[in-house]
Amino acid sequence: MQEVEKKERIKRIISLLKKTYPKSKTTLRFKTPMHMLVSTILSAQCTDERVNKVTATLFKKYKTAKDFARADRQVFEGEIHSTGFYKSKAKNIIATAQTIDKDFKGNVPDTMEELLTLSGVARKTANVVLHNAFGKVEGVVVDTHVRRLTKRLGLTKNEDPVKIEQDLMGLLPKTDWGVISYLLIDHGRKVCKAINPDHDRCVLRIICPSRDI
Repeated sequence: MQEVEKKERIKRIISLLKKTYPKSKTTLRFKTPMHMLVSTILSAQCTDERVNKVTATLFKKYKTAKDFARADRQVFEGEIHSTGFYKSKAKNIIATAQTIDKDFKGNVPDTMEELLTLSGVARKTANVVLHNAFGKVEGVVVDTHVRRLTKRLGLTKNEDPVKIEQDLMGLLPKTDWGVISYLLIDHGRKVCKAINPDHDRCVLRIICPSRDI
């Protein structure tokens, strides 16, 4: 598919999905940048619904970077156990909080470059935090739904999240970098599921190259 054709297709995709999901945004609950960062790290290989259940209690105990930095590792592992991969998540969150407390005066950094210096933070997490906590758009969030849908919609042939992000950034105006992910995530959760996608209910069916698969 030619680049021009892809740009026209993604333009129609954005338009149709915005009408279908007009309030599309992150479903993670947070009040501070630190809580947004912790929630995003916990959300890896875990549903936002589960994360929100855990953080409803967690964020009453841990409010600042210093609080997380001083957490007892074993106790903290138990508190986030149900989100999966709890040992590595606990290690990364505590280490990240210690760095923020020590090097950034307790404030979550608001640049891509600085966020990527933190333990357990790659571009996906950094993009989520920048967009939701600071209103900044530096790239496109690529999660499992975005990976699946962009392939099905013929927008990329890549498997690597960073390359998929680059493909989408090249196809979209920067004003749509932030919203595209949440539109695709909503559509992936409700219609274009990994198994048995509901083609009959899909608003993108007329332009989807995978509609008959």
